[in-house]
Amino acid sequence: MEQRHLGRTGLRVSRIGLGTLTWGRDVDEHDAADMLKAFWEAGGTLVDTADVYGDGEAEYLLGQLMEGLVPRRDLVISTKAGSVPDPDRRFNGSRGHLLAALDASLARLGTDHVDVWHVHAYDPDTPLEETLQALDLAVSSGRARYAGVSNFCGWQIAKAATWQLAAPGSRTRLASTQLEYSLLQRGVEREVLPAALDLGIGLLPSSPLGRGVLTAKYRHSTPPDSRGASEHLAPFVAPYLDDTATRIVDAVQTAADGLAVTPLQVALAWVRDRPGVAAPIVGARNAKQLTAALSVEALSLPDEICRALDDVSAPVHRYPDHDWSTL
Repeated sequence: MEQRHLGRTGLRVSRIGLGTLTWGRDVDEHDAADMLKAFWEAGGTLVDTADVYGDGEAEYLLGQLMEGLVPRRDLVISTKAGSVPDPDRRFNGSRGHLLAALDASLARLGTDHVDVWHVHAYDPDTPLEETLQALDLAVSSGRARYAGVSNFCGWQIAKAATWQLAAPGSRTRLASTQLEYSLLQRGVEREVLPAALDLGIGLLPSSPLGRGVLTAKYRHSTPPDSRGASEHLAPFVAPYLDDTATRIVDAVQTAADGLAVTPLQVALAWVRDRPGVAAPIVGARNAKQLTAALSVEALSLPDEICRALDDVSAPVHRYPDHDWSTL
């Protein structure tokens, strides 16, 4: 699998990442082992997790598999901290919480460092400089090699970068940002992607297949074994089952038919090759699903197909994102 630099850093990652959101909950240790082995054998390196995935079970399971299945040195491990199971405070970006969460993640993973450590979301109740100091401490202590953020909007990323650039060489710059990005969700193109491109921050798209909808599995019905039929994941899928999504999925299916490939491959290739993208993070239920996604490696979409998909999925971005004089 082709490797790319993560933003403006020397770290290289596979251009498809393996997500572990459902590990330890919907994905058991046997399916997780099969997926990790298939990913590694395909040349994949970037594995993304978080301390809250499966209440810590995803990290623990990944750590167990790294002991005997896949060498730790062959993987780029990314994890996240900051989400908390508190309805009154969903995110905790305090220095104390983040560093304690990192230590707990390292214990579950069975490693002395993670390659990329992300703040899971912006915490409005903690000064941003305190949150960013936690990244500095994690990197300077060797517990994390690189740092990033997740679910930050454009001004939040810019504010973080401004603080870091105010003391060049002594503050850890952001290597990456992780947000949802697909043909069904192009909101990052409004402010986040321009900021990331300007600042040299690599984008790691989550849900690159539109929460599974872009595979076209929901075109005519809801498969009983799908996320859309799952009690706890159906609300996650539901927002992308509207008329707008149907129009986009139909276009993806048409492109796939013309290229003799699958809708999954078309949708994944589109987001993988967008400007600023380092590696989409793909989640799968089993090794068969993952292998289908990894088969996109050989596919590059023709320019005319990309333009057609751009047009049918184009978000409405006007003032002030475009030159006001053209409006």
